[in-house]
Amino acid sequence: MELEFLGTNAGVPSLQRNVTSMALRMFEERRTFWLFDCGEATQHQILRSSLKLSKLEKIFVTHLHGDHIFGLPGLLSSRAYQGGTTKLTMYGPPGLKQFIDVSLTLSQSRIEYELEVVEHTGGTVYEDQEFTVESLLLDHRVDSYGYRITEKDKAGSLDLKRMSEYGLKPGPVYGKLKRGESIDLGDGRMLKPEDVLGSPKKGRVVTILGDTRPCDNVLTLARDADLLVHEATFMDDLKESAYNYHHCTSVQAAEAALRAGAKALILTHFSSRYKDMEHLQPLLDEARTVFPNTLLAEELVLFPVQRHT
Repeated sequence: MELEFLGTNAGVPSLQRNVTSMALRMFEERRTFWLFDCGEATQHQILRSSLKLSKLEKIFVTHLHGDHIFGLPGLLSSRAYQGGTTKLTMYGPPGLKQFIDVSLTLSQSRIEYELEVVEHTGGTVYEDQEFTVESLLLDHRVDSYGYRITEKDKAGSLDLKRMSEYGLKPGPVYGKLKRGESIDLGDGRMLKPEDVLGSPKKGRVVTILGDTRPCDNVLTLARDADLLVHEATFMDDLKESAYNYHHCTSVQAAEAALRAGAKALILTHFSSRYKDMEHLQPLLDEARTVFPNTLLAEELVLFPVQRHT
């Protein structure tokens, strides 16, 4: 898994940064990517990346402020023109479906693929054999949600030496053992998966938050996460402004990461007053005084999701 930020600015785009959107790339895990929020011109950013809209599987919307959703109608329309034929599912707060329906209907946009919009108010919003996605309400001017993406534990690696000792060669039998199935060796013995598999690989946890003030649900979502993505709209000297606008400072984001036991923190959603990476450096510096393993989100830069033990 890798995170690629397609927009990191708060409120409005600037010459240096686009508004909020990020892609969770999972090409090795499921040959797709998921999008979190879709501010204006997100599809332009995708054109500048190696992402293909035909590989977009899911979109998770944190809240319905324009800097997080105004890119949706255009992107959904363009996906149909760029080879997108598979089902696309969107998740977000109540009102998302109305926004999509009205936008596409009035513009007479033709969506040739299956589009499903799932509105939620928190809880487990998606689960399959590989991932679980949970959501909780945050503290913002409108209902804003954070998402916790949990990769399920995977079977350990096969001990190839032990496999050869049992006379087994690469083939379907390897897959059966990895799936937890026992194998009949044909001589009265049954080979159990635990006889040839190493320790299970712990799944990774990524927490991606919408706009918020500090609140308890941030800590719940970020508990022991391998990677936390947290808004940092202001430096800490503007803590009062952050509170009044229902946002966080870089120090508050770092404090949340520390209290939650997260392993790594990426700051995003920066005020336009911080014009470029040089002006953002003080936000990073003060956050690192609280939580050293902090990074600044940079657009079109890949951030691997590391597995921490």
